[in-house]
Amino acid sequence: MSTTLIWFTEDLRLGDNPLLSFESPPEALLCVYLLSPEQLVPPGEGLDWPRMGAPRRRFLWQSLIALRGELLKRGSDLLVRVGEPVATLAELVATHGVDEVRVRVPASQERGEQLARLAETLPGGVRLRPREGGTLLEEAALPFAPEALPASFSAFRRRVEAACRVEAPRPAAITLPPWPRDASRGLPPLVEVCGRAHRWRPDPRGGFEYHGGEAQGLARLAAVCREGGTIARYKQTRNGLLGADFSTRLSPWLALGCLSARQVHRAVRDWEAAYGANDSSYWVIFELWWRDYFFWAARQEGRGLFGPRRLPPPDAAFEAWRRGDTGLPFVDAAMRELAATGWLSNRARQNVASFLVKDLGVDWRLGAAWFEHALVDYDVASNWGNWRYVAGVGRDPRGDRYFNLLRQARHYDARGDYVAHWLPALAELPAGLGRHQPWRLAPEYFSPPRVVPEAWRHELIEPQECR
Repeated sequence: MSTTLIWFTEDLRLGDNPLLSFESPPEALLCVYLLSPEQLVPPGEGLDWPRMGAPRRRFLWQSLIALRGELLKRGSDLLVRVGEPVATLAELVATHGVDEVRVRVPASQERGEQLARLAETLPGGVRLRPREGGTLLEEAALPFAPEALPASFSAFRRRVEAACRVEAPRPAAITLPPWPRDASRGLPPLVEVCGRAHRWRPDPRGGFEYHGGEAQGLARLAAVCREGGTIARYKQTRNGLLGADFSTRLSPWLALGCLSARQVHRAVRDWEAAYGANDSSYWVIFELWWRDYFFWAARQEGRGLFGPRRLPPPDAAFEAWRRGDTGLPFVDAAMRELAATGWLSNRARQNVASFLVKDLGVDWRLGAAWFEHALVDYDVASNWGNWRYVAGVGRDPRGDRYFNLLRQARHYDARGDYVAHWLPALAELPAGLGRHQPWRLAPEYFSPPRVVPEAWRHELIEPQECR
């Protein structure tokens, strides 16, 4: 009996999933997801949080339950285990007579090294078949060799927009080969894997609750691309801070592969055909190109994506930053939103990253590691690539990517509604820029920032501007 094992990773969907496309279907199909124990432990010495935090574990488990339901409808099933991937896969291959293992081509060198070890472990005659998927473009469609990836995103975008056509997404399979006889199936309850993730719920002040799974992702995509939906005004609202629909909020489903980039691209093009293209619809695709760029950059960087392997010990400035306790409202509001919801707007991410690296002088890798833990939409290539970009290291290095927090606050939160939303004590102050420097308006109740370098204080808004 021919048996294929599908190793699901960041591709938890049936639609547009090349792993489930067969020229000649096997007689049995074993679908597996493996949660590595490395995801459940701290990323370095002196750090007290696991790499995968409660919001992402909860979203992951929702997505796995949904994936299993879709597989069952088509005659298959899903097995979820917590265990070291290479050893677990080798055991499954030997136990069930697997003759082919399929897995998505990874972005990170960490997963690539797992595939290399797996290839060495598999017995002769068992084929390991990495398949591309999830990006707009596959390697063969790039107008350059991957090792010749342009140094800047702008150069990459110009090349691919001029030379490439994005293929249509593949439809989901209607039926799949049956489950191997006597093979284990199902997944452990989340409460047994992580009680905190089982209990965790997002703060309702976030205004949006993410539910994992392909159907949920497609429903959100449909809402974004309906007549008058977010896509119609996205370029004007994308720098917002409050509300459910200033952003597409598709990133968690894209990160875990509940949606593919091509599915989003197709939905945007369909919207343009119905209502006419505009700057906002283009900007959604523009950001999908960013996602592709970070994927190919991560493939090229290898282990260098993460900087030196050993993380430095956290200092007091970093701890105040991650707790949202710096005393600077624009930073603290964002970090508390992240902790309470698992999500943060792109504008807020750039601001808090710049502040940590450029103002506090903290190693950017600590910030990237904290985001890996805290974000529900963590994506290895986009997260580490964006942090490197802000820090001015790696590809396209520049030292002028600096966000002055108070100037940003003037522009994006002039009334102080965002900071008052997440720091309720500030709501007692009059709406306006004074909420960003409450120590000026009410020094008896608010202290100046605790961890801002002295040189930075010269950038503070003059007192009269706070009134």
